[in-house]
Amino acid sequence: MAAIQRDSLMSLEVYAKTRKDFRARVLAHKKARTVHLGDHVTLIFEDELTLRYQIQEMLRIERAFEEEAIQEELDVYNPLVPDGSNFKATMLIEYEDVEERRAALMQLKGVEDRVWVAVQGKEKVVAIADEDLPRENEVKTSAVHFLRFELSPDMVAALKRGATLAMGVDHPAYRAEIPAVDVATRDALTADLA
Repeated sequence: MAAIQRDSLMSLEVYAKTRKDFRARVLAHKKARTVHLGDHVTLIFEDELTLRYQIQEMLRIERAFEEEAIQEELDVYNPLVPDGSNFKATMLIEYEDVEERRAALMQLKGVEDRVWVAVQGKEKVVAIADEDLPRENEVKTSAVHFLRFELSPDMVAALKRGATLAMGVDHPAYRAEIPAVDVATRDALTADLA
């Protein structure tokens, strides 16, 4: 998947006019790309469209139109675009109650390194987490992590032939597993692969 280029972004004026329809399109697109692992972990698998939307939203919020500010957003989000041999996901750890979340994040230290995907008949692929910067400290993990799942050519080929895709979290304080994501999710993610 190609990186998002500066000249492919909408100006603030054009985005303001098309935002409602563009947002609806992206939210519909994200449905098949969102996986809930248990009650408190959600993976949103990113692609060019989801990240283009995120960049447009950041530029809108910041009212950024200068080349340097636009390039900064591209530099932040382009590394999250899958490059043909991997899945890339934003991982959210979600607890509505603030105190419950605080306590959970302390217990879930290292959870980002225990998330996995598995192609039918192949070994689990454990996420490579937070390549941009560490998101945990000595006390707790963060509620948001960025994950990369690097797949072998054999795994990619199996998915393209229709193999099932499993996902899970294997942490002492949090375990969840989906033996096979639904076909729409598998197909959406397989489309990210070269």
